[in-house]
Amino acid sequence: MGRSSTALLSAAALAASLFFAPSALASVDDQTASALASFDETFDRYVVRPFASLIFFDLVFWDDPQSGVQIPFILAWLFGGALFCTFRFRFVNFRGFRHGVAIALGRVPEQGAEGEVSHFQALSSALSATVGLGNIAGVAVAVNKGGPGAVFWMVVAGFLGMSAKFAECTLAVAYREKDDHGRILGGPMRYLDVGLRERGLHRLGRPLAVLFAILCVGGSLGGGNMFQANQSYAQAAHVLPFLESAWGKIAFGVGLSILVGLVIVGGMKRIGKVAGVIVPFMCATYVVAGVCILVVNAPAVPAAITLILEHAFTPEAGFGGALGVALIGIQRAAFSNEAGIGSAAIAHSAATTKEPIREGLVALLEPFIDTIVICSMTGLVVVVTGAYLGDAPSGVTLTSNAFATVFEWFPTVLGVVVLLFAYSTMLSWSYYGERCFTFLFGDGVAPHVYRGAFLVFVVVGAVLPLDTVINFSDLMMFSMAIPNMIGLVLLSPKLSEMLERYLAARRK
Repeated sequence: MGRSSTALLSAAALAASLFFAPSALASVDDQTASALASFDETFDRYVVRPFASLIFFDLVFWDDPQSGVQIPFILAWLFGGALFCTFRFRFVNFRGFRHGVAIALGRVPEQGAEGEVSHFQALSSALSATVGLGNIAGVAVAVNKGGPGAVFWMVVAGFLGMSAKFAECTLAVAYREKDDHGRILGGPMRYLDVGLRERGLHRLGRPLAVLFAILCVGGSLGGGNMFQANQSYAQAAHVLPFLESAWGKIAFGVGLSILVGLVIVGGMKRIGKVAGVIVPFMCATYVVAGVCILVVNAPAVPAAITLILEHAFTPEAGFGGALGVALIGIQRAAFSNEAGIGSAAIAHSAATTKEPIREGLVALLEPFIDTIVICSMTGLVVVVTGAYLGDAPSGVTLTSNAFATVFEWFPTVLGVVVLLFAYSTMLSWSYYGERCFTFLFGDGVAPHVYRGAFLVFVVVGAVLPLDTVINFSDLMMFSMAIPNMIGLVLLSPKLSEMLERYLAARRK
């Protein structure tokens, strides 16, 4: 008997023993769970912590010894950059809102425009990346850690983020180019490199572009992949208890990676088409479900809103007082809407337009839809139902429990929505990461290498615990704001001139 036959018989015997002996299956599952725990510790020790030290992620901007609250430098950088963009572009988030809606809906035609996708498809692709598990699980994490007041600060961060999103997406279109295959290449990698070179800062621009591309690849594997896989598994296991095992995690991760792989091989055009169908459906489904919860609890809604406003400024809101609550809200809002991080600029660079300002005005709708509408909806549902009180779970399970207070079958509906949110987010982020990986290593085998790594990290995200996944995701995504915000500030004079010229032409 050959070695291959012996191996096959051994495998068959093992499978039979597992099938007919539940204790053996339990033993294997225990061993697998132990291996996953060891993998979690290794990943945190040799990946997350060293990289956090390397990029000064733990650097503190301000420390209040009385409350024990620390403001991380990266959050101050991101919030300060969004505030700068809001004032520098004279509250474009107000001035350009209605016109941005009209452009996205196709009511403002443009002749002779070039690109790969329509304004709506670009918006849908970017929204499919931002409207993800951060809106469901991220808000629940914020309320769980910071109390109801965190919802208010998420809205504030979303409002300011609209201006930063406008800036980065306008520059992405202004500095985009076509590669040898006729595909659009744009995003912070381009405007950091080319834009700063135009200002005589080529020695700064190129290193910043490379740094952004490296961090974006990491961000695509973290927040754009692992976090989505992790929380979609958590909701699936909550609805389908048979998945609650080490092997269940692995099986779910493998299945999800296969579904993602079927689409990402088609590039931006296929992602744009899929996102154009999925995003409106999943947003509408989630908002309708949320409205149902609020209608049933209508008498309690005014009190919930009052609670959110009171706890936004009072020290009893949890986690070190009002400042701690604000930090939690801003952090989770930034993770959700990605404004100032630069990722969405890659999707918007492919929009069919010859006027960069038009696409920037469409892009500023993202933080409004993502944070001010959907995140607020989630936060209000969690607060109005009281699901966050007591020894409440964190992440998507908390939101699921809030939905279950009205109808027992709502968690099943939420499970479908969560999977769609996660799926669409992973599709768009795979494109972001692939564009950056190609920028770094060329267009030969690099896309195939990246896609393979991306699919592996889907499984990794499903098996690791939430805390490890959030730490890695925050680390990679927030770090992208460092090179991106430098570019937005240095290129703001040109961008401000472009905006005023466009608005003046419209007034004629």
